[in-house]
Amino acid sequence: MQTLSTQLAAIPALDSAAMAQAQHHIDGLLKPPGSLGRLEALAIQLAGMPGLKGKPQVAQKAILVMCADHGVWHEGVAISPQVVTAIQTANMTRHNTGVCVLAAQAGAKVHVIDVGIDADPIPDVVNMKVARGSGNIARGPAMRHQQAQELLLETIRYTQNLAQQGVTLFGVGELGMANTTPAAAIVSVLTGADPQESVGIGANLPQAQLANKVEVVRRAIAVNQPNAADGVDVLAKVGGFDLVGMTGVMLGAASCGLPVVLDGFLSYASALAACRIAPAVKPYLIPSHLSAEKGARIALEALQLEPYLNMQMRLGEGSGAAMAMHIVESACAIYNNMGTLAESNIVLPEK
Repeated sequence: MQTLSTQLAAIPALDSAAMAQAQHHIDGLLKPPGSLGRLEALAIQLAGMPGLKGKPQVAQKAILVMCADHGVWHEGVAISPQVVTAIQTANMTRHNTGVCVLAAQAGAKVHVIDVGIDADPIPDVVNMKVARGSGNIARGPAMRHQQAQELLLETIRYTQNLAQQGVTLFGVGELGMANTTPAAAIVSVLTGADPQESVGIGANLPQAQLANKVEVVRRAIAVNQPNAADGVDVLAKVGGFDLVGMTGVMLGAASCGLPVVLDGFLSYASALAACRIAPAVKPYLIPSHLSAEKGARIALEALQLEPYLNMQMRLGEGSGAAMAMHIVESACAIYNNMGTLAESNIVLPEK
């Protein structure tokens, strides 16, 4: 039986030889060297991922949306009724939400996963429910350490199973009323940022209620005393089931040597935890867009990731990940389909 530690040990390093070969190939394409900027760097990064077998390529695409409720909702940190989590999850099965529309445009399948909705199981939703909502982090831990570990393992295995079925590009998303509060707590703990800097308005929280949200995050950290050196401890104490689930997808994709596209602020928090749990996951993370949520830049700077898009979006759900999949495929297209300088008898001057 595989444990979390054995799963983490299985994450391969990028193949430096394959990346060097990709760099040589890209430099010989029908263009001035470096003229496609970050698209070239992305193609080289993809070439180094063992799961892609040395060549930037995309077969099947999947966006895994983790849905869960949060006990901290009762602290007045969100204006949407908690039942909206279940309602919007059901809407995803009708393919009419933001991420579903954008994923369809990108040719990606959306997997809607209940990891902790405070409702009965929803038809056509993958049931990984740990509990009907996490604990209220302002008064105690979000979950037990063992629950966090077990959910990480379950989502890792689910991701690995999709990889075995031919998925080569993953995206993450989430859905849960009040979930920007635990995300801000995670970001504060793992970056050392003051909650005043990490807490934003989420889904249109009135400015008059923002001070309460900041205080709730402060209280959550003080009450739970998460160990910043232990990513699982941070997730269990001040996180939530949706945040744990996204972390598992990142670890699972990396264990298969495959890329995973981040979404917005919530996914940055999970990425910080994933990198704390297993630093080897970092090269497999592809940042999609700069979330408009206040703490986004702090989290991204800590991750040392620069998003490809800046659309002032803060919907979540995996919407940014769906949009960025087009960029990943563009990197593959230039690598695989462009002609070469040699074929056209073009000789560029030495640098």
